[in-house]
Amino acid sequence: MTILSTERLRLEPIDDRHFDGLQAMNSQSEVMRFISGQPETPAQTRHMIELVKGRWAQYGFSWWAFIEKETERLVGAGCIQYLGRDPANPHEIGWRLVPDRWGMGLASEAAHAMAAWAFDHLAAPTLVAVRLPENTQSAKVMDRLGLRYRGVETWYERPHAVHELTRADWRAQQAS
Repeated sequence: MTILSTERLRLEPIDDRHFDGLQAMNSQSEVMRFISGQPETPAQTRHMIELVKGRWAQYGFSWWAFIEKETERLVGAGCIQYLGRDPANPHEIGWRLVPDRWGMGLASEAAHAMAAWAFDHLAAPTLVAVRLPENTQSAKVMDRLGLRYRGVETWYERPHAVHELTRADWRAQQAS
């Protein structure tokens, strides 16, 4: 399983040892506001970890825990996950952070590392990111990453703003 590293973060494949940090983050209303709309229970966090471990075993990628190098604290989570429902755009990128680390550039830092990995190691043709239309902070991260707004589509049974980035556009950005 792949561990990624950035200047301030270590991205570790999520497993059982991340339960406490994930539960602390996902039980916060403000973290889950734009995801499920409600705090996650311990049982839901355990279920998520089991799903993620299975995806790592099956696909070789899924969700990473963002570990802040300076403190060794779990400060976020993010993913490259397979979207079997959309064969033309099979990879989704996503992230979330604990509120006391919002606005510090950590989401952009982690997203950049995950995107680079997806394009370089999976040869992903396109990455798709989705957000609720009112989630303007995620829109800023998507813009910084170079994702282009595609429109509003139904994802996860709700209307979401959809953004995408092709491997060709990624490579052009990195070359400039």
